[in-house]
Amino acid sequence: MKYSHAMPFGAHLLDAGGVCFQLWAPGLTHVELCRGNAPPLRLLSEADGWHRLTVADARAGDSYRFRLPDGTQVPDPASRRNPQDVHEASEVVDPRAFDWHDDAWQGRPWAEAVIYELHIGTFTTEGTFAAAQARLGDLVALGITVVEIMPVADFPGQRGWGYDGVLLFAPDAAYGTPDELKALVDAAHGLGLCVLLDVVYNHFGPEGNYLHAGSPEFFNPAHQTPWGAAINYDGDKARTVRDFFVHNALYWIEEFRFDGLRMDAVHAIRDDSTPDIVQEICTALRDGPGRRRQIHIVLENDANGAHYLERGTDGATPVVATAQWNDDLHHAAHVLTTGDTDGYYIDYAEDPVAQFGTALAQGFIYQGQPSAFRDGELRGEPSGHLPLAAFVSFLQTHDQVGNRAFGDRIGSLGAPVLVQAAYACLLLSPHAPMLFMGEEYAASTPFLYFCDFGPELATAVSEGRRAEFGKFAAFGSASARARIPDPNAASSFLASKLDWSERLQSPHREFLAHIRALLALRREVLVPRLHGQRGGGRYWRDGEALAVEWAVGGANGQPAGAQLRLLAHFGQVPANGIAPLGGTAVYSNGVETDADGLLRLAPGAVCLTLAENDRG
Repeated sequence: MKYSHAMPFGAHLLDAGGVCFQLWAPGLTHVELCRGNAPPLRLLSEADGWHRLTVADARAGDSYRFRLPDGTQVPDPASRRNPQDVHEASEVVDPRAFDWHDDAWQGRPWAEAVIYELHIGTFTTEGTFAAAQARLGDLVALGITVVEIMPVADFPGQRGWGYDGVLLFAPDAAYGTPDELKALVDAAHGLGLCVLLDVVYNHFGPEGNYLHAGSPEFFNPAHQTPWGAAINYDGDKARTVRDFFVHNALYWIEEFRFDGLRMDAVHAIRDDSTPDIVQEICTALRDGPGRRRQIHIVLENDANGAHYLERGTDGATPVVATAQWNDDLHHAAHVLTTGDTDGYYIDYAEDPVAQFGTALAQGFIYQGQPSAFRDGELRGEPSGHLPLAAFVSFLQTHDQVGNRAFGDRIGSLGAPVLVQAAYACLLLSPHAPMLFMGEEYAASTPFLYFCDFGPELATAVSEGRRAEFGKFAAFGSASARARIPDPNAASSFLASKLDWSERLQSPHREFLAHIRALLALRREVLVPRLHGQRGGGRYWRDGEALAVEWAVGGANGQPAGAQLRLLAHFGQVPANGIAPLGGTAVYSNGVETDADGLLRLAPGAVCLTLAENDRG
């Protein structure tokens, strides 16, 4: 099978031969095409700021740039490939050259989601699409059903997290070719894995973004963001800008066959339109490729905007987005397992057991309350009516590890028994759980912040990062800040690569077995009942113990349903005299029953029961 996405942007191969080159630059009187060693050719200026030219002898593999009136040569903003990085020439790509083998693939229901976030450059020693493909079998064996790839849109330099991409249609050449990325997705589908791609629609990176020179209409100075003028989603000439991003979303789904997108920091998008760009993209995906296969859209939204997660009349079908990253649950679990209350963790410092219980039961903790960290600003919207699958919950992500000064993981920060208990609570809950690469075997390798900017910007980034950590007591002195790894040093990138051999060594081997067992239990006991899960749950305290209850579907889809109940103890000493939850125990660790039938919970104890509803 062959797949491609037709769009008005970029270089388009014609069926009759040749290539149509297209650039939207409404402020320019003329634009020239510079193609290899051929003489420059002037594009034809059309209405609404378009410049187009069909070149009969152009073909796939040709390199090209656009020359602006001032002589500046720039890559194509819609380049499908930039083999020599973001400052150099683009390359014409034939999207139909790749032969797909997944024509029967229809995706997977979101209720089955167990997500694994990975960064292509550090997931393997080689750091390529091809090397990641070779590891997919390990993820299947672990119990993963969804792979979420951090952004691959072309960014400056040879290493980076991907959130500073500037050529949003071009997979970064450091990872491989577009066809090698397609091969990764194709192989994943063959193994039953969904693949989501992380995309950034709130800003362009600071280096290699030539849109300001050629198409400043892409930005709206009426809205200012931490990156400068916002992307123009609601100002003059915004329709074409919106189309650019809608086409980008469709491009990744239709041409690369991704099963969905994770949209980065939508709270940072400035758009006063109705519908806003997030809603428009989600609608385009559902009404387009979503009619033929299951497409899932996951948001990152620090504002806890529950309105994006609303369901249809059946209580299950997403109206806009499928799910959102649930930072609240992470923050409460982090405080609970580590005792850390610095920075934004201050919002979760008061009774973290209750905070964790709220997150497990209702998704968001902040549903409109004032945030102390944000100087009393109200944060969030009510979420208790939403199915728990609307929340992607986790104990680690690239952010939560990489935004620490030394990129340290929770296994090196928290009490081991409490960390293990938090994993049991997460993986045996109705939430959509996510693991960050290496987390499954408690990897000792850090995940540092790394980038590869030019000299001037590199210095600013390094100094800015150290100054940011200077707000924390641990980095109050200049000598302490000097120990923070330099993001631009190649050593920061290399130190972040996973060491896969750790999986075979103790204690990593035992931790991996524990996570595998939890995911196997989830697959066998929970997943068949999660298709019928509607709305949030409730939590309560039994002395020092936390209890949570959720309504789930019946066995084999039967309508009567059941009550899933969780009991966990995060105290430092055993808890005695705890009332049993009722129902059949499906998981128990650190739990004993005394002569009176009451429970004794060791620190880190977790028990899960299932009680079938009365069928009358």
